[in-house]
Amino acid sequence: MRFKRNLLAAGVIFAASAGLAEAQMSATTMSDIDVHTGPGTQYPTVGTATRGSEAMLDGCVAGSHWCRIDVNGMRGWAYAQSLSVEQNGAPVVVEQHSTDLGVPVVTYQQTDEVNTGSVNAAPAPGDELLGTVEDVEAVTPPRTIRNYIDENPVDAVRLKGSVVVGTELPRDIAVRTIPDYRYSYVRINGQPVLVDPGTRRVVYVYN
Repeated sequence: MRFKRNLLAAGVIFAASAGLAEAQMSATTMSDIDVHTGPGTQYPTVGTATRGSEAMLDGCVAGSHWCRIDVNGMRGWAYAQSLSVEQNGAPVVVEQHSTDLGVPVVTYQQTDEVNTGSVNAAPAPGDELLGTVEDVEAVTPPRTIRNYIDENPVDAVRLKGSVVVGTELPRDIAVRTIPDYRYSYVRINGQPVLVDPGTRRVVYVYN
């Protein structure tokens, strides 16, 4: 655990749009979540934060929906869909309300190579690069969709880059149609993702 924390501190440059101390806001984990050393599941995990844990939120990367948090003594990155912030006395999901919540925008730059420790998660040199990220409306799929994906597996595709909502998939990547559902799916770097077949953009990422 100490090694991973040191790796996080040494391997990245982190900057916020405002001073770090002033930018932090209180958040709560909505489920058991893995905290990663970078804004993506391809980065090693620092540890797991249980549902209902109080966290300090520094901000989120624009377009990627990954947020930098301090939680249960861990410092790292979590997906905004798994975090809530209180607004007008009620909890709201950070991913869906980051603008009206005034969540600070932060940047992330990897300065040293980070070893993911997972063959499936680390794209090899020469693997195709994921496309640009744009803001899209994230979806909340019913449980039956995940059941279908689990019962109808497809071969994983290895691509460079973080798999996040809004990412454009290369045109030569085949996606699988889901019966009676508007979105298709594909498995990228070990993660099932839902894709709008028209725009080729990711609308949901299963953790």
